[in-house]
Amino acid sequence: MGSQDEDRFARLVREHSSAVGNYLRRRLYPLTPSDLDDLVEETLVVVWRRLDSVPADAELPWMLGVARNVLRNARRAKNRRSAFEATLLPASHEASAEEHVVADTSVRDALAALSDDDREVLLLNAWDGLDTHALGTYFVISTNAAAVRLSRAQSRFRELLSAAEVR
Repeated sequence: MGSQDEDRFARLVREHSSAVGNYLRRRLYPLTPSDLDDLVEETLVVVWRRLDSVPADAELPWMLGVARNVLRNARRAKNRRSAFEATLLPASHEASAEEHVVADTSVRDALAALSDDDREVLLLNAWDGLDTHALGTYFVISTNAAAVRLSRAQSRFRELLSAAEVR
């Protein structure tokens, strides 16, 4: 696509993106307001890809039609995601291993007293089974740095747990 196409697209965005955003905002439910920017962006991506199809005499209505289709796709995806998540609920009412551990109030209190970062690295290691190599990948740090981070978090957790037992 050439400079002329880029200029036309920039003009379409300038002239019609707020109308597209308002159209989507009014019809957003059951999606959340945080989805709005993504929907507008996806609409504009389709407009860019299909720029030659945008009729010169009906730019806004055509763009609103694209927005309608983008919104329908997003709703379908949300419905599929919700249906899938409903299948992930535990089949029984037995407490999970995590709930048994956190049922111990001293453990729960020690976890709550940790910083978010320390708690995250500990839980990723203990509950999700991530070793130091996997933790390094997760945090985008070296394996050695992940090992140090985990070791320090474990030490702080042990200190908090010991302090809770003394009380």
